[in-house]
Amino acid sequence: MGYLLYAAELVGTAAFALSGSLLAIQKRLDLFGVLFLGVVTALGGGTLRDLLLGTAPPRMFYNMEYVCLAIASSLLIFLIVEFRHGRSRIPPGVSDFLMVLCDALGLGIFSVIGTQAGIQAGYGDNMFLCVFLGMTTGVGGRILRDIMCKDIPFVLRKHIYAVAAISGGGVFYLLLRAGINQNLSTLAGMLATLTLRLLAWHYRWNLPRATAPEGQETKTV
Repeated sequence: MGYLLYAAELVGTAAFALSGSLLAIQKRLDLFGVLFLGVVTALGGGTLRDLLLGTAPPRMFYNMEYVCLAIASSLLIFLIVEFRHGRSRIPPGVSDFLMVLCDALGLGIFSVIGTQAGIQAGYGDNMFLCVFLGMTTGVGGRILRDIMCKDIPFVLRKHIYAVAAISGGGVFYLLLRAGINQNLSTLAGMLATLTLRLLAWHYRWNLPRATAPEGQETKTV
């Protein structure tokens, strides 16, 4: 992994950890809950990617720098909230903006890193697999986080999220295969995801959804 990707991975880990810990604070979890949710959000997607690639144990269990960074980031936001706001919640507007910003940043970084992991594993000729790994790395931690908080995963219901990860991973893959410098391809892929995600949040872009007639409940069998 190049220095740019390595630095980006550290930034993405911290960003996703902050996002997860902010939600944990909103949900009134205790210190362990805040730290645990921060780690899961930051490293859950990479763990799923490693399992898909047959890497066991996943990297988070032997590259402790990522776990330590996620814990430190989560602990930092917990202490800031505790000392500045006591036990009250972060103002909703501030919390929402911070979570969106951290999510978008982490999503852009990990969608590229996951795609690169597929290429490095020897699957560079399989665009579908590489971009799928990028998407999984980007959204996996968020899905696990929402499930643990008893929410329907945000990825499946609101604003463009997974599509942004696919777009960034695809841009990175195509540019790299076209012979563009890796650093430029990396920045372009990250920027594509970040831009699309923030625009979707700002303008409330959503994918079409099927809506059941009013008053009619959906039955499962």
